[in-house]
Amino acid sequence: MSDKIDLKKGAYKALYNAKAEPAFVRVPELACFAVDGSGDPNESSRFRDCVEALYAASYALKYSLKRERGLDCTVMPPEGDWACADMSRFSLDRKGEWLWTILVVQPPEATEAEALAAIAMARAKKDAPSALAELRFEVAPAHEAAQLLHLGPYATEAPDIARLHAFIAASGRKLAGKHREIYLGDPRKAEPAKLKTILRQPVE
Repeated sequence: MSDKIDLKKGAYKALYNAKAEPAFVRVPELACFAVDGSGDPNESSRFRDCVEALYAASYALKYSLKRERGLDCTVMPPEGDWACADMSRFSLDRKGEWLWTILVVQPPEATEAEALAAIAMARAKKDAPSALAELRFEVAPAHEAAQLLHLGPYATEAPDIARLHAFIAASGRKLAGKHREIYLGDPRKAEPAKLKTILRQPVE
């Protein structure tokens, strides 16, 4: 039996081992399943459906890789890119205006054909999440970013986001791209005070 591959502790350790103090990181090309939406994620059935769709496809690919190639890869945590039509108005207080992309990073060993076959497999199942119809496989380009680990409820992220932006400005770099969050904790199980979220901002 093959050993389980956890990309968070292996090939992508630097990306998922953020500390409380901000630091720069080189993000390589990342293959992922992704789906778009809008509005307040706390009040949106669409958001929940998208997350379910991502997990359905991710587990379909996981089991396919294990069955066909002997690769036993753990499913990665959900991530989110957050923005709005006018970024000068982006605010934690106006979640209804948010535009978002939810994604799950996939093993680099997976081919596009294998990923698309996994999406098709998930879509074919009874009671499949409706968002699977819009789910896509993509490879995000490599880039530089700054990141830190936020501990606590999502609603208390603002000071850490400001601290991350100040760190970037002090380095002489500029924000480039959408604000990303990586959800290492499960809000359905963990106490809000113990939630761990990586806040990542692409830079140039």
